[in-house]
Amino acid sequence: MQIIPVIDLMNSQVVHAKQGNRKQYQALQSTLCTSSNPLRVVTDLLKLYPFSTVYIADLDAILGLGNHNLIIEQICSTYPAVNFWLDCGIRQVNARAIYNAEKSKNIRIVIGSENIVNLQDYRAISYACESKHVLSLDYSITSALGIGELHLSARFWPDDTICMTLNAVGGEQGVDIERLTWLSQLNSARKKPANLYAAGGVRHIDDLKAVESMGLAGVLVATALHNGSLNTSQIEYFNQK
Repeated sequence: MQIIPVIDLMNSQVVHAKQGNRKQYQALQSTLCTSSNPLRVVTDLLKLYPFSTVYIADLDAILGLGNHNLIIEQICSTYPAVNFWLDCGIRQVNARAIYNAEKSKNIRIVIGSENIVNLQDYRAISYACESKHVLSLDYSITSALGIGELHLSARFWPDDTICMTLNAVGGEQGVDIERLTWLSQLNSARKKPANLYAAGGVRHIDDLKAVESMGLAGVLVATALHNGSLNTSQIEYFNQK
């Protein structure tokens, strides 16, 4: 099972994402990192463990307040052997945005369902990304975000699909087993099941064991890495199985 660290970028720094309330995110405070500088944080994460994949959320881009293109390009060029999954808030087919995000060979676009208005737009973006994208199925505390087709059927899921429980992110309340079970059932109906990843709520190793027991491909983690709840040996135990 793959463990993927997450960094959330806002105002040129890494912030602590907590329960999807983006207006109140603060600069990262970490036992692992001495700085909220994005490149420094990635460097410290890779010192903890040589992760093969890192997830980046460009929150400025998602919120329509600018972007972190130069910072992201610097990170990708510094670590060319690492795969970066990037959510930069793509909403419609925008050749420039997709080009800017993908001109680094080690970037894959993440399409967040919260940003998509209709299935036609999603399929057009998927085609523009040559179907190499990652889908994030986004959820608030009350509802699925974005168009219903993506949440009710696995038909349009790409090979790598994330269950992003935004209200659980940074909340240390445990993973959403009920929703993950539902999505796993949808996934099992596919001729070729997608690689399904959990995101949001991981507190400690027991949560990782719960996700692993469900047969998921991996889990996205941030808070548990920065508060020291997960250490190198625990990460290695799962990544090498």
